[in-house]
Amino acid sequence: MELTIDTASEMASVGLSQEGALVAELTWRCPRNHSAELLPTLQYLMQRAGVDKSDLQAIFVCTGPGGYTGLRVGVSTAKGLAFALGLPLVGVGRLEVDAYQHADYPGPICPIHRAGRGELAWAVYARDASGWREVLPPRLSSLDGLLAAGRRRLKSALFCGEISEELAERLREALGRQVAGAGAALSVRRAGFIAELAWRRLVAGQTDDAASLKPIYLREAVVAQPRGGGRK
Repeated sequence: MELTIDTASEMASVGLSQEGALVAELTWRCPRNHSAELLPTLQYLMQRAGVDKSDLQAIFVCTGPGGYTGLRVGVSTAKGLAFALGLPLVGVGRLEVDAYQHADYPGPICPIHRAGRGELAWAVYARDASGWREVLPPRLSSLDGLLAAGRRRLKSALFCGEISEELAERLREALGRQVAGAGAALSVRRAGFIAELAWRRLVAGQTDDAASLKPIYLREAVVAQPRGGGRK
């Protein structure tokens, strides 16, 4: 049995899986309250499924990018559980999970999420003859920057993740075609998809070290930025 944790956004998700196949899952809106809600929800999930911590064989976690505090809560909890229980740990990036939900799409997949300050976080993934792969790593840019990249290399891409109707319209205008992937329901990231992807990595021996695994931050946290005359 594997335990999955995702606190990378306001939509939190936890799940239990058996060899990557979902057994139980809870997904809920958790605006900046992950530190108070995560552990009680994990306990409820395990009790509801009749699972004890001794039944766990691996810990999976979404590593971001995402909100600084929420992401730290989830990753720290996952690392603590893996270390305390002596279990393997597998981290999976948020954008990759968003794309993996559409892995059967015959072309590039571009997941997007709002990163604040007028910027978008995005990446590109694809499944081809060599398997599932990252085409472009996660990055930050303005909408204009994404649209410029889209005109050059994403004309046949499926856009997914946090696609508002406004963003979908801008993409349609820039690319001259319909844009699939818009809609509130399609933007919900679920623990079950993380579990499936992480299980494949676990079987392949691609685990992470509980002591060194770090969240993915595309922008330095505000609390870590220098004050006054320090360098920017």
